[in-house]
Amino acid sequence: MPTEPWEVISTKRDQSHRLFTLRIDRARSPRSRKEYDFFILESLPWVNVIPLTPKNEVVLIRQYRHGIGDVTLEIPGGIVEKNDTPEQAAMRELREETGYATSKMVSLGFVHPNPAILNNQCFTFLAKDVRLVDEPHQDEKEDIEVILRPLSKVSALIRDGSITHALVLAAFYRLFIEHKP
Repeated sequence: MPTEPWEVISTKRDQSHRLFTLRIDRARSPRSRKEYDFFILESLPWVNVIPLTPKNEVVLIRQYRHGIGDVTLEIPGGIVEKNDTPEQAAMRELREETGYATSKMVSLGFVHPNPAILNNQCFTFLAKDVRLVDEPHQDEKEDIEVILRPLSKVSALIRDGSITHALVLAAFYRLFIEHKP
C-alpha cells in the first residue's frame, strides 16, 4: 500500500521560545484510522555557509554546543530572520561569526534538518573569495574561535570525527558531490 499523508485533526501551539515554538498535532493514520499526537518544533529557516578564501581555505568555527556539552568544528550559520532572505542571512552570519565577507554567494540548496520533529529548512551557501574585513561581532551567547583549513583537508576532518555536526556534513556533501568545487 502506498504511503499517504496523515489527516491532521487538530493543532495546538504550546510554548513559544526564541528559536522555536512547540506545536502538537493530532493526526489520523490513513492505514489504521487511529489518532495520535505528534510533537513538532516550528522554527525559522536556518543557513550554513562554506566560506572559501582565495587560497582555497575553508573558514571554520569552533564553538561550545550546549546540546552535547562539547566544542564542535563547524561552518558559520544561523537563523534566517523574518525580514531576511536566506542569502542575506548567510552574508550576515558569515560576517558576524568570522569577520569575513564576500560578494559571491552560490546556493547549494537546502535540507530538512529533521523532518520527524522539525518543520524548517537549512539552506547552504558557498561563499567564494572571502576576505577578512572586520573583527567578528558575536552575540553575548557565543564564544567562537575562527580557524582556517585547506579545503583539501575537510574530507579527512570528517573521516577522523573532527566534524560531526550533521548539517555541516550535509553542506559539505552538497559541495563535494553535487557542486564539485
